[in-house]
Amino acid sequence: MPQGMNNARHSLQRRLLAYVMTIIVLAAAVLAGTAWRSALRQADEMFDYHLQQMAHALRGGLPLAPPARDVDGSEEYLVQIWGPDGVQLFRSVPTPLPPRAVLGFSDARLDGVHYRVYSVQSPYQTVQIAQNLDARQARARALALRATLPMALMAPLLMLLAWWGISRSLAPLARTRAEVALRAADDLSPLQGTGLPDEVLPLVDEINALFGRLDQAFAAQRAFVANAAHELRSPLAALKLQAQAVERAADESARATALARLQLGIDRAIRLMQQLLLLARQEAAVRDGAPLPPLALAPLARQAVAEALPQAQARGIDLGLETEGDADALPAVRGDADALAILLRNLLDNAIKYSPEGGRVDLVLGPHGVAVHDSGPGIAPAERARVFERFYRSPGAAAGGSGLGLTIAQAIAERHGATLRLDSSPRLGGLAATLRFAPDTPTA
Repeated sequence: MPQGMNNARHSLQRRLLAYVMTIIVLAAAVLAGTAWRSALRQADEMFDYHLQQMAHALRGGLPLAPPARDVDGSEEYLVQIWGPDGVQLFRSVPTPLPPRAVLGFSDARLDGVHYRVYSVQSPYQTVQIAQNLDARQARARALALRATLPMALMAPLLMLLAWWGISRSLAPLARTRAEVALRAADDLSPLQGTGLPDEVLPLVDEINALFGRLDQAFAAQRAFVANAAHELRSPLAALKLQAQAVERAADESARATALARLQLGIDRAIRLMQQLLLLARQEAAVRDGAPLPPLALAPLARQAVAEALPQAQARGIDLGLETEGDADALPAVRGDADALAILLRNLLDNAIKYSPEGGRVDLVLGPHGVAVHDSGPGIAPAERARVFERFYRSPGAAAGGSGLGLTIAQAIAERHGATLRLDSSPRLGGLAATLRFAPDTPTA
């Protein structure tokens, strides 16, 4: 598409006015033309009828007075009367009309003047009456002009009313535009839809919905930044203290111990930053809503168990994978393989972290999703909703962590249209984290 077309702008109000004004002008012209022709035709019929009535009125005798003259002194009506023997009994002007009368209507030319002639015959006489066509047409045009004049006057009035009506109808759009133009950059309150036409109201509703989503995203971003700044303050302060401890170490043993603690602190800070970046990426993916490809859960579950196995073995925890039915027969789901792998890894990491040494963790793969069971202390029902919040840690939790593992898992589940629930595990007595996909998510 040419660049000029991309930047083309037009005013809806001017376009509507142009369309309506054009229609009014064309309609007025057509109506005026029709009225003009109709008025001329009716005038001709009226004048012919008048000639006919005059001729029939003169059949009873000779006229008592000569016909009236036109304003310019010329004769408008000419009259001739013959007796039954052809002798002319009366003539209104010296110059005679055609000597042979054609009964009924006819046209004649006399001394360069056109006449409309009507002749009627009775047993006693023949009457011939003619009317000056120039005078007749002038009168007809005057009548036609009077018939079309109201339309000529009405067209500007209709155009003015159309301009007023369109301007008034589009006034809410101008008000909305002014409202948006005067808004601050951080004002995402809904636009007013009062008075807007039905064709525009859905657009304003969608804009308000977009404002709502943006407001939620910005609020989540502000909360994320505030929480991240708060959570990073403690590990960074600890790293500073540990660095100072390395500087003050009196011997190599103390220095090695301080360096080991500093290394652990750095690892925790790196882990926290990775979790923060991962959470931001997953929440952005949730808002993006891009379509996901189909994939099988069984390979992801085996990969997650293999990655968590060293951590489980270090604490003496029995980590297992169980499939309900044939693993190859399980339905595929639409999802992001990397994101789902992170979700399973986080669930297993939490289960291993909070299970006692020598405990047990099972990952169960079923037809509608996966579940991670552990033999740990579990989570009180009142706390299960809060553990999905950022940086929240259950009171009295023995294991450390950033408080982001379940938050990231929840964000990934929302991206896939799945639900992540925490319940008591009937299998191992601890906590059961169940990821269940929607019924329409599997692709068979």
